[in-house]
Amino acid sequence: ASSACRKNGVSAMVVGTPRRKATRLSSNGKGGVAKQSPSKAKRQVKKTPSPKRKIKTGGATSSGIKRSSPSKQSPRNSPTRKKAVKNDINSLRICSADLANIAPENMWVDMNVPPEELRPSATLTTGQSFSWLVVEHDDDDNDETKVGVAEEEEHKTFSAWGVHDAKEWVGPLGNRVISIRETPNTTLYRVLHGPTDGVDEYLRDYFQLDTPLGPLYEQWSERDGRLGRIASVIPGVRILRQDPTECLFSFICSSNNNVPRITKMLAAFRETYGEFMMELPCRSAVEDDLKNGDSAEPSLCHDNTSREIYSFPTLEALRAATDASLREMGLGYRASYIVATRDRLLELGGEEHLHSLRDVKDANAVQEKLIEFKGVGRKVADCVALFSLDQIEAIPVDTHVWHIACREYDPSLGEVKSLTPTVYKRVGELFRSRFPSHAGWAHSLLFVAELPSFRGVLPTDIVSQMDEWREQERAKKVAEKEAKAARSSTND
Repeated sequence: ASSACRKNGVSAMVVGTPRRKATRLSSNGKGGVAKQSPSKAKRQVKKTPSPKRKIKTGGATSSGIKRSSPSKQSPRNSPTRKKAVKNDINSLRICSADLANIAPENMWVDMNVPPEELRPSATLTTGQSFSWLVVEHDDDDNDETKVGVAEEEEHKTFSAWGVHDAKEWVGPLGNRVISIRETPNTTLYRVLHGPTDGVDEYLRDYFQLDTPLGPLYEQWSERDGRLGRIASVIPGVRILRQDPTECLFSFICSSNNNVPRITKMLAAFRETYGEFMMELPCRSAVEDDLKNGDSAEPSLCHDNTSREIYSFPTLEALRAATDASLREMGLGYRASYIVATRDRLLELGGEEHLHSLRDVKDANAVQEKLIEFKGVGRKVADCVALFSLDQIEAIPVDTHVWHIACREYDPSLGEVKSLTPTVYKRVGELFRSRFPSHAGWAHSLLFVAELPSFRGVLPTDIVSQMDEWREQERAKKVAEKEAKAARSSTND
């Protein structure tokens, strides 16, 4: 029951050569919609991507981003000199003050949704999507939407899932790039690129806000006291309604993988076959040369680096993908899965086939349809079904969910040696029988509570219970290994 998308580590992909100019942002007299220059609107698909992708700090672009001057650095032998943290994607940070300079004519819009109905911090970066990037706030950012936020900044703990108390994110949605900001009382959004018309409706559908969450939390809490205690400290966990094609290919990439590599793969995937939309200004983390044992977080350096944002490729654009080109960009054995799934999906009618599965009212039937695609097992199928195909009873069973089932609902599962289709269905039924309405949503709330970044908000006895059970499982495995070694020694 390996987790395909739920491992530790934070990552973001930095796109590679050739360098493209940043999107020119200007007002068109209709609300300041950000547009590309006509000459850059169409992007040629690169059939053979460069295997080496580097952080770009090149010459001036239309966004004013310039190369940092090496001559302005402190001398190498200076005791106070600071150096950039390893020159890779993990050192790039996006800051709210920098984003404020992009499309300033597009104001923050209140979605008018209370915390009980939506908390992006418990929804956007908890394993459903790999396209949202955490935005950090500067001390000098005095935006009025930050009320009640600044005091929490210094207490953040980074993990594979970002931070449970992050307050702003940016990411591509369709043909737009959107910032989402969480405040103590509501959720706001701002369009950085793309049309501003229809965004309210788009986000309402994306977050499935027409499904009231409060009554569901109450129903689940009545049937499971432990969930009720978790619900009181982790409100607003929703299931995203993503584009089915993007969700399918994203979770194929997630198979036997970790978050940093998944994010890196998908960023390369977007860059090679998607459409360029805009550049985001970034900063690099820096740390002291002096090794004084200080474990504090590195500070941020205004070195004018940037990150390009691309749309997710259409199925038509993926016709250009080959096994060789996908392997070259780092997909490994998953390359053949992508090609085979693309071909099969085109045979079945394309994206319309996936959308038609939203009308099927049986989550198990949808799972069976999806596992026909190469590289799609039952867990990946249930992720796609739950996060994009309206299958509210689908239960993706990964390591975290397996632990919940064994620890809380059926200890006898601990004796099972492998996750066969029968056992997989048995685990799903444990959740569906306990939560008759929206079992997949309830399972996701319990899943979020298992993530390291949310430990700090849980009741201490629940955390202790999880830790004790984990230690018992480790001791059990050690004992089994020693017993096996003893038997082997006796037979010899």
